[in-house]
Amino acid sequence: MGDLHTFCKVCEPACGLVARVEDGELVAVAPDRDHPVSKGFACHKGIAGLDIHRDPNRVNRPQRRRADGRFEEAYIGNPTAFNTLAGPAIGSFLGQLGVRRSFSSGTQDCSNKFAGSEAVFGSSTIHPVPDIEHTDHLLVFGENPRVSHMSFFSIPDPVAEIRRAVKRGAVVRYVNPRRIEEPGASTGEVVQLRPDTDVYLMAAMLETIFAEGLADQAALAEHGTRVDELRAFVSGYPAERVAGVVGLPAERIRTLARELAAAPSAALHMSTGVNMGRQGTLAYWLLQMLSFVTGNLDRRGGNLYSLGFYAAAKAGRTQPEKHFFDSRHGRIRRIRGTWPGNLMADEILEGEPRLRALFTIAGNPVLSVGGEERMREALGELDLLVCLDLYRNATGELADFVLPCADGFERPDLNLCGLGMQYRPYVQWSEAVVAPRGERREEWWILARLEQALGLKSVLDAGPEPDLTGRLGHMMASRGIDFEEVKAAPHGVVLEPLAPGRFYGEWIQTADRRVDCRPPLFEREGAIARCAAIFEELAAEAPDRLKLISLRTPSMHNSWYHNVEKLKRPGRLENPLHMNPGDAAARGLSDGDRVRCRSRAGEVVAAVRCDDTLRPGVVALTHGWGNARTPGMATAKRHPGVNANRLLPSGPGSFEPLSNQAFMTGIPVEVEPAEA
Repeated sequence: MGDLHTFCKVCEPACGLVARVEDGELVAVAPDRDHPVSKGFACHKGIAGLDIHRDPNRVNRPQRRRADGRFEEAYIGNPTAFNTLAGPAIGSFLGQLGVRRSFSSGTQDCSNKFAGSEAVFGSSTIHPVPDIEHTDHLLVFGENPRVSHMSFFSIPDPVAEIRRAVKRGAVVRYVNPRRIEEPGASTGEVVQLRPDTDVYLMAAMLETIFAEGLADQAALAEHGTRVDELRAFVSGYPAERVAGVVGLPAERIRTLARELAAAPSAALHMSTGVNMGRQGTLAYWLLQMLSFVTGNLDRRGGNLYSLGFYAAAKAGRTQPEKHFFDSRHGRIRRIRGTWPGNLMADEILEGEPRLRALFTIAGNPVLSVGGEERMREALGELDLLVCLDLYRNATGELADFVLPCADGFERPDLNLCGLGMQYRPYVQWSEAVVAPRGERREEWWILARLEQALGLKSVLDAGPEPDLTGRLGHMMASRGIDFEEVKAAPHGVVLEPLAPGRFYGEWIQTADRRVDCRPPLFEREGAIARCAAIFEELAAEAPDRLKLISLRTPSMHNSWYHNVEKLKRPGRLENPLHMNPGDAAARGLSDGDRVRCRSRAGEVVAAVRCDDTLRPGVVALTHGWGNARTPGMATAKRHPGVNANRLLPSGPGSFEPLSNQAFMTGIPVEVEPAEA
C-alpha cells in the first residue's frame, strides 16, 4: 500500500506522520516532512507508537479473569481525549445506563483550567494561547516544553518556536522549582520558586502592577468587571509578604512584574506543574488577570483566542454554581460532568449507595490516582470491573474482563483535541492506516455492542457500518468548511491564523461580555479563605521541609509507554528519587543510596539520584511507574520502579473544591535511609 498520511494521537499538537504499510502491516512510522503545520517534527514518543502497535503484550482478544486470578481468552484507553468517536459513544452508554457517577483523568491534570475559564470568561472552552511568533516577553509557569511539548497550547516543536523568539530579542522566563531541560542563552531562563506557591507569586506581581500604576486602565475600564475586588484581593499579598513563602526576594518579584507590564507585548502560559497544586483554579484565574490587567489579552504578541474549525467558546458556556451539590463527602461539584477522581475508592468502599460496577476506558486508576493500596482494595470489592484498553495494565489485572481496543493507526480520527488551543489552526482527517489486529475494536463499537446486548438503543442497530461523522461535518459546516474536502486533503486544511480584535465582541461568554476579575464563586465556595489559610500554613513551615514534585522525562508518557522496550535505556530502568545534592548531603545520602520517602498518605523505597537542577527543599519522582504486579505488561513488570502516587493523598480533602483537581505536587515528605 505504500506511505499513508496520518497524525499522532498521543498529545495535543497532533503532529503529522507518514505510516508505511506493506502487505497490510504497519512497518514504519516517520515525521511528515510535507505537513504544513508540524513541518517534519514529531517526537520520539509519537514514533514509538509503532512499538505499541506491534507489542506482543497488547490485548488482541477479550480476556476474562478466572476464579484463580489467571486470565483466559473469552469469546463473547487509548486516551479518549485523542479519540474523536469515543466521546459520544461513552456518553450514550453511560446515559442509557443511568450512570450518575463518572470519573475522568481530567481531575488528575487539568480540570482547574476548565473551572477557571468558566469563572473568568464564562466558558470552559476559552483558553487564550501565547502569540509566540510576535511576543516580546513570554512567561511560562509549571511547564517543560522540551519534554511535554506544552499542554492547552497545541504547538509542534515549541522549543524551536521559543528559540526563534529569543533570537529576535524576546525575553523568555520559566517559573519552576526545577531547572528544566532546555533553558539557556538561546531559550530563556528559569526562575526557581518553591513548589505549589505560584498563586502567591502571581498575586504579588499583580499587586506591584496595581500599586505602581502599571495596569492598562483603558482595558480594565472597557472590558473588566469587579476590578476593585481583584485589587483588594492582591493587596493582601505584596512582594515583601510573599517572598519567604515563594522563595524569591521581594525585589525579584517586583522586577518580574515591572518587566512584564513594560514589555510592548507579553504572553503567559501555565501547565500541569501548577494545575496539580492545591490552588490550580486560583492560579489560572490570576494568570488570566496578569494578561488582562497588562492589556495583553487579545493583543498581537499577547494571548489570543484560537478559533479553529469550530467556534467552541459558546459550546462550553455554563453557570458553574449550578454544578455544586452537597454529598456525604461534603460539598463537591461536577466538572464537565465528572466527579473528583480522588473520591473513586471512597464511592466504592463507603456509604450508600455504593458504586458496585466500574468500566474504565483508557484508564489506569491504580497508578494514576492517589492512594494505590486503597484503590486496589476498592476495585477488589466491585461486583464487576471491565477495562477497555490496549494492554492489561495494573488496573486491568484486577478486572473481570479486559476488552481489546484499536490503537491510533487502526482507526479513523480527526485532530479534535487541540480545538480552541492550536497555535496554527488546522483540521485533518486520517483514515485507519491498517486493519485492527486480532479482535481489537474501536471503543465506540465495543460500547455499541454492549448496548445491543443490554437491549438498549445502539448506533449498530442501523447496520454494521454506521456513519458516525455527521457531528463533525456539522461542526465544520458552521464555519463554512467542507468535510469532504478535509477528507480528500492528505495533510488536512490550514485555517486562518490567530488574530486579535474579536475576543470581547464575539468569544467571551460571560453574561455582561466582560472579563470577571474576581468571580463571586471563589468567595462563595471558600476558595479565598482557603488561599489565606494555606498561605499561613506555608509561612509556618520549617525551612528544611522537603516537597515532592512530579518529574516529566522523555522516556515516559503514560501507562503504555512503560512497556516500550527501546525506551528502557541505561539510566532509565527505574525511577529514582531526585534530590538536590545539598539536601542529600544534609541527610548523609549519596547517589544510589536506598531511601524511604514518606508522606502522610504512604511511602516508597527508591534509590537516590543527586540532581542539581532541583532547588533546595525539592525532591522529584516520575509518575507512571509501579508495575511490579502487572504481568500483562512484561517490560513494565521487569522494570517496575515505584508508584509516586502512593505518596499522594486521596479521599475528601485531597482535591481542590473549585475544580476537583487532585493535589499531586508540592506534597510534604520526609526522606531517610531505607534501613531506618
